[in-house]
Amino acid sequence: MSDERDPERNRLTARIARTAKVGTNLSSAGLSFAANRMFGGDDSDEKVAKALASALGKTKGPLMKVAQMLSTIPDFLPAEYAAELSQLQAQAPAMGWPFVKRRMRAELGPDWQDKFETFGKEAAHAASLGQVHRATLPDGREVACKLQYPDMSSAVESDVGQLKNLLGLFRRMDGSIDPREMVDEISDRLREELDYKRERQHMQLYRHMLGGKDFVNIPEPIDALSTDRLLTMDWVSGDPLSAYEDAPQGVRNDIAKRLYWTWWLPFTHHAVIHGDPHLGNYQVTDGGRSLNLLDFGCVRIFPPVFVGGVVDLYRSLLADDFDASYAAYEKWGFKNLNRELVEVLNIWARFIYGPLLDNRVRSVADGVKPGEYGRKEAFEVRKLLKERGPVTIPREFVFMDRAAIGLGAAYLRLKAELNFHQLFEESLEGFSEETVANLQAEALSSVGLQAS
Repeated sequence: MSDERDPERNRLTARIARTAKVGTNLSSAGLSFAANRMFGGDDSDEKVAKALASALGKTKGPLMKVAQMLSTIPDFLPAEYAAELSQLQAQAPAMGWPFVKRRMRAELGPDWQDKFETFGKEAAHAASLGQVHRATLPDGREVACKLQYPDMSSAVESDVGQLKNLLGLFRRMDGSIDPREMVDEISDRLREELDYKRERQHMQLYRHMLGGKDFVNIPEPIDALSTDRLLTMDWVSGDPLSAYEDAPQGVRNDIAKRLYWTWWLPFTHHAVIHGDPHLGNYQVTDGGRSLNLLDFGCVRIFPPVFVGGVVDLYRSLLADDFDASYAAYEKWGFKNLNRELVEVLNIWARFIYGPLLDNRVRSVADGVKPGEYGRKEAFEVRKLLKERGPVTIPREFVFMDRAAIGLGAAYLRLKAELNFHQLFEESLEGFSEETVANLQAEALSSVGLQAS
């Protein structure tokens, strides 16, 4: 994409135009911020948060996607900001047929329509970075064509810069958390989402890791009809998780088990996670006996030692071994630690790991209302970190925590009741960092990927 002949490469002029557009949309939020900080009031943060959410809703594109990410990371933003930003929708108005024809011609050549029997003029789905069209190949195979919007590379680079300014202006961190590594992590993953060649490799990676498993289906990408900005794959369909909210308990539990293995098996065996917890990325098929897993733009490949740290922390909490917990956080990559900070981090760890530590059938929330899930722990951690921080959060934590919370949301939606401890212990059978490293190296090599 750095080729000078590429009209959609990361260009200074496009970045300037994007920055100006974003700046205009954020100006009203900035004025609201200044006014509320000057005149105060008990609801000042709530007013600023509403203004910020409104501005980002008009902006669309990568920055809105980043705001959604931030809102899912517990304790990263004040509650007022997280509540407003979490309501931003990924849906965006689709671009019309003239754009579609230009994009398809640029990616597949002037005879692109000859490669399809049918091609839907209306987008089946539109999001912040691109839109999807349903099509049929000459052999009758139904496919999905994911088209990237114009100038997204420049938009991402502009919005990454705006993100850092945005956090400096609107984030009320009070010195509790040093977010620099987290911002870098989000920025890198966002850049990867624009690389459709890499997304094809992610899909093949998941087909390698979960191939032959009857509980999940991974769409197959079609390389001959894919480019850096066009991704063509099998069209798959199924029911949303919400369609099973009133199903019998046993059916809901079985779906939850399939969700568990779809997420945890790649992590504990290959140090890989699907980092987008959006409930729309799961479809239920065959009456609840299988799943479709969708959208592989945000996939995180971890160093095996990080997975070792996750397992070490689990085992240290199980044994109530404080020193082992301290060592596990260091293994994860937390910085500026001391005993007091580890005590604070353990409050959050015991919440996140709670279902895995409890050897009984239970729900994830265990009697806590979904809307209150994690709120008490996040508030207490935030308060204590203000007193004893700052702590530097390792970049690997971002999508690990985000995806785990997203998976928990799916369990809550299904009102699933499982013995999560037994499931986790089963997923750790034969676990060692060396085994994970070997399996990861083999899987990545088979699809032409390298470790992050």
